[in-house]
Amino acid sequence: MTGLHPLKDLVLKQKQGIPVGIYSACSANEYVIEAAMERALKTGDYVLIEATANQVNQFGGYTGMKPEDFKAFVFEIAQKVQFPTEKLILGGDHLGPLTWKNEKSDTAMEKSCELIRQYVMAGFTKIHIDTSMHLADDNINEKLDTGVIAQRGAMLCKVAEEAYEELLKMDKNALQPVYVVGSEVPIPGGSQEKDEGIQVTKVSDFETTVETFQKAFYDLGLHKAWANVIAVVVQPGVEFGDETIHEYNREAAKELCQALKKYPNLVFEGHSTDYQTPRALKEMVEDGIAILKVGPALTFALREGLFALNMIEEELFRYDPDIHLSNLINLIDEAMLQNPENWKKHYHGSGSKIRFARKYSFSDRCRYYLPDSNVQKSIKRLIANLRTVDIPYSLLSEYMPIQYRKVRNGELANDPESLLKDRVVNCIDDYLYATGVNYK
Repeated sequence: MTGLHPLKDLVLKQKQGIPVGIYSACSANEYVIEAAMERALKTGDYVLIEATANQVNQFGGYTGMKPEDFKAFVFEIAQKVQFPTEKLILGGDHLGPLTWKNEKSDTAMEKSCELIRQYVMAGFTKIHIDTSMHLADDNINEKLDTGVIAQRGAMLCKVAEEAYEELLKMDKNALQPVYVVGSEVPIPGGSQEKDEGIQVTKVSDFETTVETFQKAFYDLGLHKAWANVIAVVVQPGVEFGDETIHEYNREAAKELCQALKKYPNLVFEGHSTDYQTPRALKEMVEDGIAILKVGPALTFALREGLFALNMIEEELFRYDPDIHLSNLINLIDEAMLQNPENWKKHYHGSGSKIRFARKYSFSDRCRYYLPDSNVQKSIKRLIANLRTVDIPYSLLSEYMPIQYRKVRNGELANDPESLLKDRVVNCIDDYLYATGVNYK
C-alpha cells in the first residue's frame, strides 16, 4: 500500500458530501478476522483491523502478542483466506498509558512511548493516541486538563513520527501513519456501571480539544504530523453496558456534527458503536462519524454462533456413546469462574443475574476466555463432531435461521466453521450497509 492513505481518501469523500465510512474490527479473534476478510473479498473493500493497547503491547498484553506478532498473526490469516494485504489497514487503539494508568506519569509515559514506537515500526498506519486517563500523580479529584492530555499526546506523536522515519530507512514504500486524537474517549469494552449517564460532547469542548491538540503538536514542531490527524474521538451519545444500549440520537448530536464542518481535514471516530441498529449506524456515517469502532458485538455474534452449534451438537449426539461431546458452554463458564478478573468489574447484582451475564451480557466478557486452552480444545472438538454429519436443515432452522436460509439458497456451505463465521458476518453487514461500501 503506497501513496495516499485510504483513510485520508475517506475524509476527502466525506468533505465532498459523500457519506462513506469504514468500520474498524477491534478483535484478536481468528474467526472474527477471517470473517471480516472473507466478507471484504466479496465487496473489494479495505479491512481495518485494530489491536488495543492492553491487548497487544511490548509486554505481550493479554493476548501474549507484541505489535509485530499481531501483524504476523493477521497477515497469516490474510494468506489463509487469500486476502490482498494491500487492502489491509492495521490500527493501534487507545495507544498511550491506558495499561499503566496506576503508575506515575514519567514511567507510564516512558512505556507509552515504547508502545507507540513498536506499533509504528510494525507497520500499523492508523494510530489512535489516547492520553485521556488520570495517572498516579494526577489529581484524581479534578478533571484531567485538556492541555495535559494534548501535551502527552503530542509527545507520543513525536515518537511515532521518529519511528516512521526509522521505518522508511528499511522500507522506502512504508505508508505514512494517520492519527486519531481526542480527550473525551470512552473506555475500551463498554461502560462498567449500569447507570452511567451518556452526555454528547459539547461543541465548545470539541473545539477546545482541536485547538489545544494543534497547539501542542505545533509546540513540538509537528506541523506535518498535524496534517495527518484525520479524526477526533468524541462522544456522540452511543454506548453499551452489561444489559443496556444507548441508541444514537442524531438530533441530540446535531450541534456537535454541524461543528465538524468547520474542519476540512477531520471526521469523527465513534467508539462503542456495538449493537447500534443499521439505521443508526448509517445516520452516524451521514453525520460525519465516519470511523465506526466495533469489537464486543463481533465476538458476541461469534459466541452466539458457538452456543448455537453446541446446542445442535447436543441434539445430535447427546445419547451417542461413541461421541465425546464438546461441553463448550459449560467449559467457557468454568474458565470464567476460575479466573474472574476479566468480568467481575462489569457484572453486578445477584448470583443468578451474574451467572446470566457471564453468558449473555452485551459487555461480552467471555471473549477473554475463548483463547483458554481447554476452551480451544472444546471448540475444535465441537467443529470436528459436527463435521461427521450433515447438519439437518431442521436444526439449522431452529438455532441458526439466517444461516439456514443462506444454506438453502446455495449462498453458504453447511459446514460448522462456515456457519460460525457467517454469524459474525450478520453483524459486519450492518456496518457495510452503514458505511456505504460496495454492499452486496
